[in-house]
Amino acid sequence: MNGKPLKPFPSFKTDEEAERFVEEADLSEYDLSGFRPMTFEFARKGAQVNLRVPQPLLDAVKAKAKARGIPFTRYIRMLMERDVTR
Repeated sequence: MNGKPLKPFPSFKTDEEAERFVEEADLSEYDLSGFRPMTFEFARKGAQVNLRVPQPLLDAVKAKAKARGIPFTRYIRMLMERDVTR
C-alpha cells in the first residue's frame, strides 16, 4: 500500500453495477475489513427434521445464529454438517 487512506467500499443497487465496479476498480484501494466469509448452499433439501428441545437451548441457538447473521435453522444445519464432516 502507498500510505493513502483506504476508501470505503461502495454499495450497489444491481448486480451489473457490482460486476462493472469489480472489473474496473483497483480493490487494493478499498477498505475490505468489514467483509466476512460467505457460504452458498446448493444441495437440495428434501428431508425434514422435527425435534423437541428445551426452550433455553433453542433461545441460545437463535442468539448464536443472530450473532452470525443467519437464520437459526441454517445455523443448526451448519453445526450438523460440521460435525459429520470431521
